[in-house]
Amino acid sequence: MAAKAGAAPRAWQRMLSGRRLDLLDPSPLDVEIADIAHGLARVARWNGQTKGDHAFSVAQHSLLVEQIFRTMHTEASADWLLAALLHDAPEYVIGDMISPFKATLGEDYKSVEKRLHRAIHLRFGLPADTPAKLKAEIKRADCIAAYFEATELAGFAHGEALRFFGRPRGFTVETLNLAPLPARRAQAAYLARFKLIEKLRGRA
Repeated sequence: MAAKAGAAPRAWQRMLSGRRLDLLDPSPLDVEIADIAHGLARVARWNGQTKGDHAFSVAQHSLLVEQIFRTMHTEASADWLLAALLHDAPEYVIGDMISPFKATLGEDYKSVEKRLHRAIHLRFGLPADTPAKLKAEIKRADCIAAYFEATELAGFAHGEALRFFGRPRGFTVETLNLAPLPARRAQAAYLARFKLIEKLRGRA
């Protein structure tokens, strides 16, 4: 429904939990892991241009990145593991825009993404801004995941993927789960991993 003349456009989204998340000023109190898992499991990576009967979701990508990060950093704290799992969490609201489109939107997109990222981190007791070293290591894991997704699912040639994502040193496709899951299974897997990490955080 269109906004009434002179009224400010609606900038919030209602979640299935009942929360109403304001994109311009997101509150940590309106962030729920159930909404994140539900949304990410229904957002397709690579604009849906992947092989298989199901989309390769951002939820499944997030699990993959956290697995790679955990393998690279066997002594990582549970907080670091959670940061890796949540690295793309803002996309439960704004979707997974491909990099070329993000570049065209510039700072407008980045500012919304950053506000959501900070609210999500605060909701789950993480620093609002990811420390630079941790951010770089999560990005490294992200690029490894992207390389294998690109070559195994999205039709990229290996040489092309190398140019965009770098060489995935220390990993082979056989060690990673790249079979696209139905949304409900991806959602359940994401929630299960979140709960396990939360248990680890409780013991720390």
